Amino acid sequence: MSANSADEQHIHRALELARQAMGLASPNPYVGSVVTDPQGNVVGEGSYTYSGVKHAEILALEGAGTQACGGTLYINLEPHGHQGRTPPCTDALIKAGIQRVVASMADPNPKVSGQGFEQLRHAGVHVEVGQLDEQSRKLNEAFARYIRHRTPLVTLKAAMTLDGKIAPAPAEAITANNGIPPGGWITSEIARAHVHELRHQHDALLVGSGTILSDNPLLTDRSGKPRRRPLLRVILDSRLRLPLDSRLVRDAASNQKNDVLIFCSVGDEKKQAALEKIGVRVEKIPALESDGRPDLEAILRRLGELEILSLMIEGGATINGAALAAGIVDKVFLYYAPKILAGTGSVPFAAGPGFRQMSQAAQVQRLHLHRFGEDFAVEGYLRDPYTD
Repeated sequence: MSANSADEQHIHRALELARQAMGLASPNPYVGSVVTDPQGNVVGEGSYTYSGVKHAEILALEGAGTQACGGTLYINLEPHGHQGRTPPCTDALIKAGIQRVVASMADPNPKVSGQGFEQLRHAGVHVEVGQLDEQSRKLNEAFARYIRHRTPLVTLKAAMTLDGKIAPAPAEAITANNGIPPGGWITSEIARAHVHELRHQHDALLVGSGTILSDNPLLTDRSGKPRRRPLLRVILDSRLRLPLDSRLVRDAASNQKNDVLIFCSVGDEKKQAALEKIGVRVEKIPALESDGRPDLEAILRRLGELEILSLMIEGGATINGAALAAGIVDKVFLYYAPKILAGTGSVPFAAGPGFRQMSQAAQVQRLHLHRFGEDFAVEGYLRDPYTD
């Protein structure tokens, strides 16, 4: 096996190790590491989790022991070169006698980016950067957005028909009482199962009160995978209309995880006290003068203060339109079913005034298609988490 193919293989493994910490590393990045001895044999591996404290490279060094001397460290993110919750990992690498470091990308934190590489090179360690960088950048895009702006990466998710409808006309809808949308599911069970994979990858979900009133959903992560923090369920409820007997409120009352947060502009104080008494958090956010709805940018800043790195919007047409108009969406994940609802009364993907000219339309770039049986999804970016 050539050196280049071996390097790629080991970085692939480092990325696999990093992905194993999905749901366990936030608010820090996903990092995996592999150590090989001078002959190229794997002698240590590590995957970072927030609760585990020790960084991936330290765990890999501990697994390798003295066999790390003269060897190579493979890692998807620049080794930690500054004092944080733990001492600099670069010191440990130098002390262990690592002679070569192969990394996918630099730390996206502008305050420390490149410092770890510089320290290693200064100590005589050979450093190579860029192996599988595209995969690594995607893996830690939420961390990149958060560490640069202190606000979460926002993904707008929706399921719709081929003609862009997310629900039948309201007059035809059947009131939901068990989480099934009015009018029934649009996408297949396979696609809906993938939604829970997406939820697992996020720190928080956001919907409007209209979704709760019409669908009565739980908004939980049912992927079955472990999480360090519960999925935060965020509700935009300008006038505090959330029913006390909704499934969401009853679930919050029973699990006592403090995982439901309502943002309102106005609301009955008795209703707020009742919600807070049973474990639902309520915070007031000033309304925008234009439409009286909570300020979405202010909400993102507040979520950033709570160390929420990633937020997925799963609302209806009103929330979707408002998010696009506010310019807060970083990426989209749009599911399509091979169905056509038609009809002027069917609910569109996004409501509101929209963009008046084609030149103003939200431009989705770096498109990637996914297949889920007969359904498919379009994933793409409205802005780059690393530069915008």
